[in-house]
Amino acid sequence: MSITVLFFGMATDLAGNSSTTLVLNNEISLENFKIKLFESFPELKNMQQFAIAINETYAVKDSTIKPGDTVAIIPPVSGG
Repeated sequence: MSITVLFFGMATDLAGNSSTTLVLNNEISLENFKIKLFESFPELKNMQQFAIAINETYAVKDSTIKPGDTVAIIPPVSGG
């Protein structure tokens, strides 16, 4: 099974794409997802901070990602 990963802002530039699909066999912790994400897109390590949303809800430290989920990588934004 797989998950859809969406990239926004500078994450799109660093990943070289606005979305991708990652294959998961089981659910995965948020920390293990980050490891897999950095293995697939090492350029994302250049972002010092970013938020992760799972199915349009911001993830918290103990969140899990399940096959079929949509995950968004959201860098900090500023504006005025």
